[in-house]
This record gives sequence, structure tokens and C-alpha cells, in this order.
Amino acid sequence: MNKFKYYFILTFATLAIFSCSKSDSAYVEPLRDFQEQYNTDIAVIEDYLKNNTITITEAAGKTEDQDVKIELITKPTEQKSIWFYLNSPTFPTLKVKNVELHGITYKLYYLVLREGVGESPSNVDGVLSSYNGTYLFRKAGATATDPTVVTATQFEQIVFPQTFYDLYQMIKGWGEVFPEFKVGTSTGGSNGAIVYNDFGAGVMFLPSGLGYYAGGSGSIPSYSPLVFSFKLYALQRLDHDGDGIFSYLEDKNGDGYVRDMRNTTEYPKQLGNPDDTDKDGIPDFLDVDDDGDGYTTKVETKRPDTVIGDKVISNGYYPFNGAAEDDPSTPNIDETQGIPAYIPATKAFDYTSPSRVRVHLDNTYPLKK
Repeated sequence: MNKFKYYFILTFATLAIFSCSKSDSAYVEPLRDFQEQYNTDIAVIEDYLKNNTITITEAAGKTEDQDVKIELITKPTEQKSIWFYLNSPTFPTLKVKNVELHGITYKLYYLVLREGVGESPSNVDGVLSSYNGTYLFRKAGATATDPTVVTATQFEQIVFPQTFYDLYQMIKGWGEVFPEFKVGTSTGGSNGAIVYNDFGAGVMFLPSGLGYYAGGSGSIPSYSPLVFSFKLYALQRLDHDGDGIFSYLEDKNGDGYVRDMRNTTEYPKQLGNPDDTDKDGIPDFLDVDDDGDGYTTKVETKRPDTVIGDKVISNGYYPFNGAAEDDPSTPNIDETQGIPAYIPATKAFDYTSPSRVRVHLDNTYPLKK
């Protein structure tokens, strides 16, 4: 069993990966063509993967468990490159996924050191994660005939994270990679310590278009490919529009991601957002009235009040899905009932069918008053 223990106060913040403002840079380069810059970035990343080796610390119960050290290969016959682990059936394994953004297809490499054992975050959840960030650049050789070398420069390291990072607010690459991992388990002690076990851990290799691109950030130069090693300890489900439904549940097409596609630079080819019920351009996870019928989602998901004599008892809101069992301590509420669908033919409500069109997504449903 692998463990990680430290003291912290759980708070939530929608932060940048680090506090330096993009305005810290005195000079911003003109915007480059996305495809041309990606071609440069992916060549740098693949060079780095093929010419560097990785050492993984196995130290169960210690802070440094799953720490990594990446170094230039100096003994080719003895050291394995990171590229060696591409599609390996065992850990570590280097995987690749395609990401459609800016009208092009990005190839995103990530190394899985350990998958984790719990739930996976969505791209709009909060994650509690330690990380080490570096940026890559191609360094000229000592002489005109010497080959260039891709080197990495560290810009930030967080060993003891104190906040959950909202993946919706982070650079795009984080929202693409973290859902591929799982959290571990945790236990709390009487002394305030939290112990994390079997957490997911990995390394992501991001083209600049999935990072800060032209703006850079703080000490990171513009157009820099980024490398993050990370450990995923815990997740926090978020509700970005405050409608009482967690954002990850507002994934209508069930692909595991919800996206805001209103930025035409990021999504120049999009023909509509599959996670936007009323097609007003605002995805459901940011829309307070998902079906556009003039009634807010929060109003439509409210349970009916119970009236006993002159007393009105508020029963709160339906959960997205009902509980497995009804709680006998709440006689006015059936916890097994999730947000219902209204069936006009029978004038009844369906609380349980997995494929039902819930009332907050049905603009034909006449709100009862």
C-alpha cells in the first residue's frame, strides 16, 4: 500500500496553476499559426521522450513516493527512454490521445505511473494534486556542428497542495489528462492528519496550445511546451452555475467531458455544443435555465412542499439520481426519487428511468404552481 500523509486545510480556489500574472511578461510575441506551432512543439516533445530516461521513486508511506526524475540518456545500452514505454501493457505506460482544439488535432502524450483506485475527475471538477512543472526548449549545441538538445527548466513545484484546482479554470491540458487518472483512498486521524493511499500519478507532456501558448505566464516563455509530473489525491465535484446539479452530471452526450465552445478561436469548426440543451450557446453546466423555458433549473428541480394543517414544510431539491434506499428518518421525502421526467400521456412522473428526459431539460413541461 502506498501512502502519503500531511496536514492541510481544505479550501477551494479557482486559481491559475501559479500566481504569476501573464502581464508579468514585458513582451508578448505576435500570434503564430496554431498548426505550424504545434508541428514545432510535437517535434520537441517527441525528441524529449526519445532522448530522456525517467527514474520513479517507490517509497510507500513517504512524501517522495512516485516522485520522478527525468534525465538525458547518457548510456543508451543501459537506460530506457520514456518513449520505450509507449503503449506498454504494464506500468509505467506512455499513452497518447487526440485533442481537437484551435481547428487542429493535438497529439497529447501522458505517462501513467499508477492509475489510482477511486473515482476519476471530469474536466470540470476540482482536483487536489501535487505537481512539478517544467517548460521545454531546444538548446543549440556547443558548436555549429553539434546537435541541438531539448532541455527542461523548472518553473514551479507544489509538494503539499492546500487547495482544489478547478480544472475548468486551468490550462486545457490539465482538463484533458486528469480525467484519465483516478484518486486514491484517504483516512483521517485524530491528530488532523490525512493519509492518501494508492493515488493516481503520472506525467503529462503538453504542446503550447494546450498550455499558455502566446501569452506565456510568469517565467514561462511564450510558445513553450510544458511537462507536469503530478499525484492525484482527491477530487471535488463542482456546480459552476449553482443550479444544484454537479457540472459533471450535465454531460448530455455521455462522452465524459463538458465544454464551453463559445470561444471561436478554440472551436472554429464547432457546429453546436452537444451539452447545450436549449442551443443558446451556453452549455448546461454554465446555464441557469438549461431548457430555456423561462424557469430556472433550480426552480424546476425543487421537490413539492408538504402542507400539514397551517404548516408548510420545504422538502428541498431532487438529487440528479435517487438514492438506493429511502431514509426512514425523513417521512416527507422519498430519497429514491431523482429529478423526474413528466409523462403527458399518464400525467405522472418518472423518477428512475436512466434515459428519462428530466423536467429541467424538457421545455414542454408546464411548471405546476
